[in-house]
Amino acid sequence: MKCYTQVYVKNSYEAAKMYCKAFGAEIIREFKNDNDTAYEHCELSVNGEGILALAEVANPCDIEVVHKQKWETMTFNAFDLGSKEAVDTAFRVLSKGGVVIEPIHELPWNKYCATVIDKFGVCWWIAI
Repeated sequence: MKCYTQVYVKNSYEAAKMYCKAFGAEIIREFKNDNDTAYEHCELSVNGEGILALAEVANPCDIEVVHKQKWETMTFNAFDLGSKEAVDTAFRVLSKGGVVIEPIHELPWNKYCATVIDKFGVCWWIAI
């Protein structure tokens, strides 16, 4: 069995590019809408392992409200990134246009982690 998450975002093409940059991922499957303007379904992989699926949302939320209220209704845990540099890259990419909930810090269970709501309204906990 495999299990990974799927996000529904406005501007799914841009989101896929951003997540690839943040995590060193690649698109392994993509299905575009009839107008070739958005993903109906897209899958991302790191080192051959699926990490995330995404699609264009039919009814987008108000991202400004999400950022202002710092809503964390669900958080995607991206851990075992392997190095401080990998966490730094993900943090820099995901926080651009987003909101930092917790800057990079140390916790008893992880020595280098942060929480960010990205510009698409997706909350990420990223860690070494």
